[in-house]
Order: sequence, then structure tokens, then C-alpha cells
Amino acid sequence: MEKQKQTLIGTWRLVAFEETSPNGERVYPYGWDAVGLLVYTDTGHMSVQIMRRDRQPLPDVTFEEMSAEQVKRAIGGFTGFCGTYSIDTDDPVVVHQVECHVLPGSVGKDLRRSYKLEGDSLVLKPSATRTITWERIK
Repeated sequence: MEKQKQTLIGTWRLVAFEETSPNGERVYPYGWDAVGLLVYTDTGHMSVQIMRRDRQPLPDVTFEEMSAEQVKRAIGGFTGFCGTYSIDTDDPVVVHQVECHVLPGSVGKDLRRSYKLEGDSLVLKPSATRTITWERIK
């Protein structure tokens, strides 16, 4: 296994999920205290889940009985996907090959994230305005 991939292997806890708005303001789409886990395995698989802590509980009814607004609110405060990953060592970029995703339109996509690894801190940048910081769980 390539050395760059080995450095990512493990479980990572979300530290911050930040976006920079056009006016330069820092925004936290999942809240300033979002919770999440990112896992990279030695078999080349990955999984990530990120959630707002302040999501409202859903009513105690079947999924079919929920309103579209209730489902939209629940999904809007959560993201998650899994699949495989590879490293583009020229950039450095980690590429997540999506096999399942909370948003069906993302299935089959390659999601490229530039990354910076310093000790037990991993910073992923899905775009120029979005930064996701993780801390390795030991």
C-alpha cells in the first residue's frame, strides 16, 4: 500500500466544518459544534457521517406519515456517504469514490478533496470555500 494512503488510515473525529461566505464571513453549515466521524481503512474503503447536534427529533410515527418538511429538516442536518478512496499524490488530493450517499445524485461520483496532514490533524478542502478539520482518534 502506498505510503500516502497509510497515513490516512484510522478513525477521525470532526473538529470543524466551515465555509467562507462571499463577504468573507465564516459560516458553520452543521453548527459550530457539529459532530462527525471519518474512517479510512487499510482495504481502501472510507465512510463519513456529519450531523448537526441541534437536530429536532422526528415525531414517533412511521416514515410514510412524516411530512416532507420534517424529512427535509432531518436530512438537511446530516450528511453521510461511503465507498472507496485513492490518493492523487501529484496534488495532494484524496478522491472518495462514492458507492452510497444520503443524496442519491452523488452515488457514483468521485469527490476530490485537497488535504493537509499535520500529525494527528487532517484538513480536507472539498472546495475553495469549504474546510473540514478532523482529529485522529487514538
